[in-house]
Amino acid sequence: MEQFLNAVQNMFKIPELRKRILFTLGLLAVYRLGAHIAAPGIDKVRLEAVWQDVAGTLLGVLDLFSGGNFRTISVFALGVTPYITASIIMQLLPVLSPAVKKIQEEGEVGRQKLNQWTRYMTVVLCAVQTFFVATWLSKNGIIPETWSATMMIVVTLTTGTIFVMWLGEQITERGVGNGISLLIFAGIVIGMPGAVMQISERVGAGDAMQTLGVIFLVIVMVGLTALIVYVESARRNIAISYASRRVGNQTFSGQETSLPLKINMGGVIPVIFASSVLAMPQTLFAAFPPQQGDTTSTWAKIYTFFQSFHGGDPYYELVFISLIVLFTFFYITIIFNTDEVADNLRKHGGFVAGIRPGAPTADYLNRILTRLTTVGAIYLALVAFIPQILLSGFRVGRLPFIGDNLDAFFTATPGLSWIPTGLGYQFYFGGTSLLIIVGVAMDTVSQIEAQLVMRNYEGFLGAGSQLRGRRT
Repeated sequence: MEQFLNAVQNMFKIPELRKRILFTLGLLAVYRLGAHIAAPGIDKVRLEAVWQDVAGTLLGVLDLFSGGNFRTISVFALGVTPYITASIIMQLLPVLSPAVKKIQEEGEVGRQKLNQWTRYMTVVLCAVQTFFVATWLSKNGIIPETWSATMMIVVTLTTGTIFVMWLGEQITERGVGNGISLLIFAGIVIGMPGAVMQISERVGAGDAMQTLGVIFLVIVMVGLTALIVYVESARRNIAISYASRRVGNQTFSGQETSLPLKINMGGVIPVIFASSVLAMPQTLFAAFPPQQGDTTSTWAKIYTFFQSFHGGDPYYELVFISLIVLFTFFYITIIFNTDEVADNLRKHGGFVAGIRPGAPTADYLNRILTRLTTVGAIYLALVAFIPQILLSGFRVGRLPFIGDNLDAFFTATPGLSWIPTGLGYQFYFGGTSLLIIVGVAMDTVSQIEAQLVMRNYEGFLGAGSQLRGRRT
């Protein structure tokens, strides 16, 4: 604790770092202030009633990344979601378009051009999303069914998203940490007091089983947090050697370096993709429910099945884990091209000891990347699956053949009766939230530590406590 307090003191002793931290905190305060300004014309009572039916749809996923702004339809209702979507699209475009790939290879000029395209795409996506949101609001009686009310929502929410995007860019440029990530971080963390109050009320009731449940939940969450910290900071370093070479009249001697590969290169993106895809059926049925009293049509039967297709359902969890693994391999294949890395090493005279340059190096990197991605996919699946089971349970009764017997066994066994139903807490931090919170916190602390080290301080936590995976 003393080391931590000393680190905080050192942070504020440096004028430039102090200005950056205060600037970041100020803009985060502006962001949270906007969360309390509702869009014009919103019927809050009707919105709260409608929200109970759509919390498990794509709208619930959108609310998570907007920090609860969407649930109240504030001026920042969409948060940074359109910007994240545009950024992911721009990451995929170089693979699909040689022209965009060429721009990407132009260095700083190309990067600035792609950033500008990302901003334009954000505005377009935001306008489209806000139109659908406004249509949904009007159909559910939350705003008047008039064009003026619809356009007011479109203009307000689009402007709010552009302002949030600007806040994020300003934090990245003039503050500390990645601005967009910090905005998401702030939106998630703001729910922590409510979660703590909910748990405190349960413990205060004096029920021994409730107290044991809270202790178990806290232990699991702490363990998951430790796992995330360990995996996110882990690296597989591949030794790279550069041969001596002569350029003009200058001779460059050979050198040894390494290529660090993260175990989880995909970050939280695969989990977001999987959650969004699985939320689509609920979104579709919320928009187009079967007719009142219809129980025999194919659409009504599908609707009935998907009424139980959510967290805790065995079929849902199986598909959820499968999609996480699939999207992890797909996304990492897109963002890390082993052929391109091997070609760049060959052009600059680099090679892996014992591996021939070119195609053999690409095959070697691909084998290592496949192993790392397999471990990373399993890790992401566990981090997303365990909190969901604790909170929503695992409805073993839905399993074929053995479901009824398992359900009866768990229900009758003390200490295991929570498995089919969950622990009964609406805890705010699921697996996705934990990944975001820990990842953003580690990245921000790493940047602060780098600033301290540059100014002759002994890192964030003092001498001998260098953070693993720190940016250099």
